[in-house]
Amino acid sequence: MPASPSTARAINDRLALRLLQQEGPLTAGQLKQLTGLSRPTVADLVERLTASGLITVVGESGEQRRGPNARLYGIVADRAHLAALDVRTESVSVLVSDLLGRVLAEASVPIGGDAQAGPADEQAVEQAVGLVERAVKEAGADRLHTVGIGAPGLIDPGTGELRDSAGLPGWHRSLVAALQERFPDARVSVENETNLAALAEQREGAARDRDTFVLLWLGHSPGAAVVLDGTLRRGASGGTGEIGFLPVPGTAVLPSATDCSGGFHSLVGAAAVAELAGEHGLPGAGKEVAGAALAVREAAEAVGRDGPSAAGPFLDALAGRIALGVASVVAVLDPGCVVLGGEVGQAGGEALAARVAEHIGRMSPMPTEVRASGLGGTAVLRGALLTARERAQDELFAPPGR
Repeated sequence: MPASPSTARAINDRLALRLLQQEGPLTAGQLKQLTGLSRPTVADLVERLTASGLITVVGESGEQRRGPNARLYGIVADRAHLAALDVRTESVSVLVSDLLGRVLAEASVPIGGDAQAGPADEQAVEQAVGLVERAVKEAGADRLHTVGIGAPGLIDPGTGELRDSAGLPGWHRSLVAALQERFPDARVSVENETNLAALAEQREGAARDRDTFVLLWLGHSPGAAVVLDGTLRRGASGGTGEIGFLPVPGTAVLPSATDCSGGFHSLVGAAAVAELAGEHGLPGAGKEVAGAALAVREAAEAVGRDGPSAAGPFLDALAGRIALGVASVVAVLDPGCVVLGGEVGQAGGEALAARVAEHIGRMSPMPTEVRASGLGGTAVLRGALLTARERAQDELFAPPGR
């Protein structure tokens, strides 16, 4: 059955908007060529989208031809402003962008607070919300359309909310409601940080040529994000990628339903990496993520500068531990590609990724590339911005009355 005129118009409008989003400003003639629509149809949709405030004339084409230059049409970037947050255990980073994803303001702040609700929890929430307010003001925005948040922990697939997880600060779960109250017109959503990092690597980073891959997050605690056939997989309970609970050899006890200290976490969590560095005579600077990442980065730099004799044994040992988790993922999913992200994965770079690949080549018959993150510490923010931008565009580009 052919589409009704109103449906056809809506389809054509969305097609034109997507092209303007992907290609940048275009003339009516270029839209006609790229869409295959007739000249009158393109003229109608340009008039319709201009009247709705979604596109505007942004310049003239530089084509050398007789007569006036053709008008260039582009999406109205300030039609909506977006915020992306990377919420860590002890800090928050935020960026504010326009509808095209151009970053207008960035900021970060260390945040205190513990895992229990109380005055410290309330203070942490106020610090985070205040940071967003200042960034919005700096960006010159009067309101936010969409807010995307990346945070550690499980996301309930039924409610889309962070679950109450042991060991994570209580203010994380309070932040969404606080932002929604402070920005009542905004659409606020939260997603697991590793999932967002994977989406960013898929669009802009190390996995741009891959429809199927796994991102292994190596930070305070390990996590994984699974992308199969271009789609992020969350699992029945939202727990896909909770690889810290994976039972592995080399641990004294098995993990429990409430404690991953006997699982893969015990081998590659920040505390374990810092301890391993100390055993090899490298500075671990305590057991925090920063100390573990520093040790790994210094080892990778030493290997690149002085050869394997300087810090190779430490990287080899760490790669062997990481490979235990990667091998299990490969045996079940056969993703063909694993990206090492998080602070430790970023610090290890290609030196660590190459060593993990060597171990996997010996442990598994399935060919598997191991790549270093292409986005490093910006992956979560970029993923949060990408999802916020998609949600905003889906709503703004939707046909009227949908």
